[in-house]
Amino acid sequence: MIIGEGIDVAEFVARRERVMEGLEGAVGVVVAGAGSSVVTDSFQPDWNFYYLTGVRDEAGAAVLMDPRAEDPRRRAVLFLRPLNPEVEEWDGYRDRISTGLKQRTGFETVMRTTHLPRFLTITARRRGKLACLHPFAVYDAPVTADLAAFRKVSERTVGVSIVDKTDLVPSLRAVKSGAELAVMRKAVEATHAGFAAAAVAIRPGANERDVQRALEDAFRDAGAGGTGYGSIVGAGLNSTVLHYRANDQRIGEGDVVLIDAGARVGGYTADVTRTFPAGGRFSPEQRGVYEVVLEALKAATAAVRPGVWMHEVEMAARAVIERAGHGDAFMHGIGHQLGIEVHDAQPEGPLREGMVVTIEPGVYLAERKLGVRIEDDVLVTARGAEVLTAAIPREAAEVEAMVGDR
Repeated sequence: MIIGEGIDVAEFVARRERVMEGLEGAVGVVVAGAGSSVVTDSFQPDWNFYYLTGVRDEAGAAVLMDPRAEDPRRRAVLFLRPLNPEVEEWDGYRDRISTGLKQRTGFETVMRTTHLPRFLTITARRRGKLACLHPFAVYDAPVTADLAAFRKVSERTVGVSIVDKTDLVPSLRAVKSGAELAVMRKAVEATHAGFAAAAVAIRPGANERDVQRALEDAFRDAGAGGTGYGSIVGAGLNSTVLHYRANDQRIGEGDVVLIDAGARVGGYTADVTRTFPAGGRFSPEQRGVYEVVLEALKAATAAVRPGVWMHEVEMAARAVIERAGHGDAFMHGIGHQLGIEVHDAQPEGPLREGMVVTIEPGVYLAERKLGVRIEDDVLVTARGAEVLTAAIPREAAEVEAMVGDR
């Protein structure tokens, strides 16, 4: 069982305690999600489950939290699927429930999921209130697992109410602890190494895939476990495609190459975009657009502070881009929360100290085959913004020098 990835088990225990305080006597359940075929894909847990447990590789698991439990050992209970030796011969051997497993996970009570329906029903009858923690699905999508289970309980007993606590975990996830920030800084360091290697690989005639390979190999060489999301390496017209994924085209002589990528370290990811001139120097037109985007990035970053809403940060960037006549060419938002996920849990409300957000203005001119985006990862501090990715060059001359150092 993979647990923690750079975060001490005591922090996961503390996270569960904070959630139980926020439940206000209600009972909550967070599930890990179903498994996937190891032949075609690896299992990724529900990230709220991961945030509360540190457990990454237990499909079908669940954690039940009952802050008013008479037995303090059962205030938070981890449920794991029963062992299946025949399946595990194919997919990997799993741990037996033991004292050692409880110590490694920080749960005093661990049970098999076969006991969850009875345990949840009894607990619901005692407390009379169940709290939804998984974000609600839109009306044409399947009902979330906790709400589906709670409805079944309600159909089979009386006097049980269901309340909305879906913003509770996101509000906690959004404010990073010192341990989380330490891991995220390592992810940024690995990302810096990747961008340096990618810049050296950029040259007219190379394939976008060559640059991606250099980027991601350098991530891993610098200690990353992989990427936080699918890397984008787009040259020429492809630089104007916001979520370009093919990464298989030849780089032209006069192209810019837009790279949007982040290394994942210890369960947390960076998210950085830089735009490079393939030939080592921006043309006058390219540099003009680049300077507009860079000015917008700096204006938006200066607007970051506790109490400010992200739409206000976006307005600071958009004012610069609209002044330059490119308002219609900036068609996305200014950024998002960052952490365990690249688009991390998004709580309601303004920015708070300890949040990490991306700032990523861009201008995309398809008719000129010119797309420029510059993206930094920014920590919200009491005094404003700390740019975690400041060491990754972004001034035009510095970016040109990176491509020239080969």
